[in-house]
Amino acid sequence: MTELLELIRQGEGERLEFKQRTTHPTRIARTLSSLANTHGGRVLVGVDDNGRILGVRDVEEELFQLRQAAQHYIDPPIRLRFEEIEADNGRAVLIVTVPESTEKPHRAQIADDEWRTYVRVRDESVLASSLTEKVLERQEPATSQFERIPLNKEELAVLTYLREHPRITLPQYMKLLNIGQRRAYRTLIKLTLHGYIKHHDKQKEVYYTL
Repeated sequence: MTELLELIRQGEGERLEFKQRTTHPTRIARTLSSLANTHGGRVLVGVDDNGRILGVRDVEEELFQLRQAAQHYIDPPIRLRFEEIEADNGRAVLIVTVPESTEKPHRAQIADDEWRTYVRVRDESVLASSLTEKVLERQEPATSQFERIPLNKEELAVLTYLREHPRITLPQYMKLLNIGQRRAYRTLIKLTLHGYIKHHDKQKEVYYTL
């Protein structure tokens, strides 16, 4: 129970998601695959968005839905680890651990014959572009390795610009360094996946902030 409370105190983020319950394998598949595609993480099933411990009514039903999602609604399939914690109300909370994958990218089925790749950006599972998929294909697991090495000039230029300006778009970054779209996009996605910058796609044009 102590471990569960500590996780909840951390709040949702790149490696942690709260789910009140698993409603359908296609919904949870997006979250599970996005964690496997990024740095791995955990899903707390039986905890609502506000961090309240509600527990689940039927543990076996939740486990069935999660295993279905991992094996049949994610390609290639992923392996999950489960831990069951009894809450004070007598119900159980499931801690579902998703390891970072060595077989990226994993695609989640969202409809019949429709599969999409998701990555974890802060506390959201974000739809990945085809270019991001290619970056994932070349990525080694345990990508914290990237954070230990010095950033190159192109990557530092993004951070320097964002310390002086509220946001940057792909065209602005291309103009700033006079580089092509593919190269610029790869750098922005790389910095996003490693938590240096945040990706925003709610407006007409995608932009990035620190």
